[in-house]
Amino acid sequence: MNILDSKGRLFGKLSILDLGAALVILLVIIGIFFVPGTSGSLAQVTSTKPIEVDVVVRGLSVKNSDELVQEMQAKGQTNLVIRNQPSGSVEIKSIELLERQIIVTQPDGSVKMIADPRTMATMAESFSTDMLIVLAGKAQITDNGAVLGKNQIKIGTAIELDGQSYNFNGSVIGVRVVD
Repeated sequence: MNILDSKGRLFGKLSILDLGAALVILLVIIGIFFVPGTSGSLAQVTSTKPIEVDVVVRGLSVKNSDELVQEMQAKGQTNLVIRNQPSGSVEIKSIELLERQIIVTQPDGSVKMIADPRTMATMAESFSTDMLIVLAGKAQITDNGAVLGKNQIKIGTAIELDGQSYNFNGSVIGVRVVD
């Protein structure tokens, strides 16, 4: 009795092609379920914790900065856009208007910070406002830092604050996990 007949069957009963296909399927199943990969799971182990984010806004052109601050504080929250991706809504914890300052050299060679006299001198400077905004929200904490929405938020990240009557950019200068 021949091992292989004229039709390519083993012992006249089992096709070599069928046997090869069954072997490939078996190897795929073993590879998927029993052999561990080098990266493990695609999902990172994360925990969700409250964070605070300090955002500085420089040179915002606004006619009445006090009205803008009152509106933002009355609403109590703002929408975030990070890297052109909506990242949800966060609470506005505090807003501080920053006074513009300049460095003035003293006669003895030292330097001193004083209020910028140009702020009220020109019309263009009077509409320019600097702010420090503290935002609070819940973020996923990963090995690489905090993630708001689907974007990492780190010092230096440019973010966009969006509300009913405002849309402006700021820069993250601090990220804290609140325990």
